Amino acid sequence: MIEAVMFWNEPNNKSHWAFAEHDPEWRQFAAMVNLAAEAVAAENPALMRVLGGISPIDPLFIQRMQRFGVLERLNVVAVHGFPLDWNHWQLNEWPAKIAEIEAVTDLPVWVSEVGISTFGAEEVQVFGLERTAELLGGRVPRVHWYSLFDLPKAWPATTRHKEAEGSSYYRHFYMGLVREDGTEKPAYGQFHRFTPELGICQWFHFEDPRLDEGVRRLRELGVRHLRTGLSWADSFRPNADAWFDRQMEALAEFDVTVTFCFTPEHRGIEPHHTSPPQFLEEYAEFCARMVRRYAPARASVASERDAPLVFTD
Repeated sequence: MIEAVMFWNEPNNKSHWAFAEHDPEWRQFAAMVNLAAEAVAAENPALMRVLGGISPIDPLFIQRMQRFGVLERLNVVAVHGFPLDWNHWQLNEWPAKIAEIEAVTDLPVWVSEVGISTFGAEEVQVFGLERTAELLGGRVPRVHWYSLFDLPKAWPATTRHKEAEGSSYYRHFYMGLVREDGTEKPAYGQFHRFTPELGICQWFHFEDPRLDEGVRRLRELGVRHLRTGLSWADSFRPNADAWFDRQMEALAEFDVTVTFCFTPEHRGIEPHHTSPPQFLEEYAEFCARMVRRYAPARASVASERDAPLVFTD
């Protein structure tokens, strides 16, 4: 079932929102989320509404969203952290980073993406998984490990500057517990020690051939909480609803946080997935339609939303 919807992904990161060019104070983003949150609440008021996970972890951004009235329409704020790959802080600082956000909002804080690339060594991922579970267990209500599968090298990573980013770009392709060829990394064999408390974030691409294998492996690992996405941009592809139906039916047994993001090229101020939309209400309409289709109010089921996780071996 869908337990939560998330509005956008890493909105304070220019790889996902072109704030510097078009929205330097995130006013358009805030207005867009306000419209979308109200539209989702009208469809299903019991559904948790989550601010897209921020990266970098920035309490000033959360305060800005508070000033723009965003947080009063939401139930959860989320953060992303990759201290062994991209962030300028160390893995052991996770509790302090959570505390920075808790200091500026009373909303629960989720970690909707955390992971370790095997770009340099697969043993690093094992250490990172164990230490992350130790640091975040009992600290926050949701943790989604990124990710189940490596990104196939023939597929582009969702960043703005691609290969110009150097090794930072190539790390995107090694975040999975399962290699591109379908073989398991060492961390895969350890992951079950931390489920069902530890969830997974896995983006399934449009008509992703890995969907059925993904479901099988999520079951095998004992995963209950799954974060994935429904792309607004993909909704304009031929047979989009058929793919969305297949994806959501396949994932129905999990507690899903579904992320709504990516501007369709023909609906943006610029033809790019990071662009603010020309008309903010169109994003809200997409969110409402997806909730109406996959999480109508009658299907809502109460869950233990705010209890901290406790990881046990």
